[in-house]
Amino acid sequence: MNERLTLQGLTCLVTGASRGIGRSSALALSDRGAQVVAMARSRDALENLERECGARPLVADLADDAGIWAAIDDLAESELGIPDVVVNAAGVFDIESCSSTSVDSFDEHFTINLRAPFLLTRAVLPKMLERKSGLVVNIGSIAGRKAFPGNGAYSASKYGLRGFHEVLLEEIRGTGVRASLIEPAATDTPLWDEINPDANPDLPNRVDMLTPDQVAEAVVFVATRPEGVSVPYLAVERG
Repeated sequence: MNERLTLQGLTCLVTGASRGIGRSSALALSDRGAQVVAMARSRDALENLERECGARPLVADLADDAGIWAAIDDLAESELGIPDVVVNAAGVFDIESCSSTSVDSFDEHFTINLRAPFLLTRAVLPKMLERKSGLVVNIGSIAGRKAFPGNGAYSASKYGLRGFHEVLLEEIRGTGVRASLIEPAATDTPLWDEINPDANPDLPNRVDMLTPDQVAEAVVFVATRPEGVSVPYLAVERG
């Protein structure tokens, strides 16, 4: 039972594609032959990615419901249509105790980490079900299955994403549509820049974290499984 050697002919939509896991995933999927549609708020960053790998820019603010729907409508009406693969890689992250987390911060975590993946899945799923094929890849976290101090808002959003993913798996069973939840351990992305974990003995040093490229390889792994083979969950940790 061999993997796909290429993603040639497939369209892959990647959110959060301007940096971190999203950017690495866009590059890795493109390297396997996929036509990548890169979604982010910054057109400049997306244009850089377009020059690097030919990714089609799709500018949208994932905190704006109408903007998400409009972006997917634009894509659906283009020659690319509804994508074959959606990678929900955009995310926010902060270290805040439950006693100090603001309502705004809590809401932002849910908006970007949970509501946006739901909206994007909701937007593409009817067409995927109609054509009996498609893959939704949700980037979760080890914090979506294990509690860490200071991760109240983040863990709540990632546990929520896992719950949504589990229901999605039950609903698409036997339809030809697949879904994968990738749960990486701490990953060295720009989300850590303001936190400076190396200065906090309670946090992992960045040199000991996964790299975005390593997580992107997990995305490629699930995207290249043969038809009929699903990877519902994939935990990624340093060896």
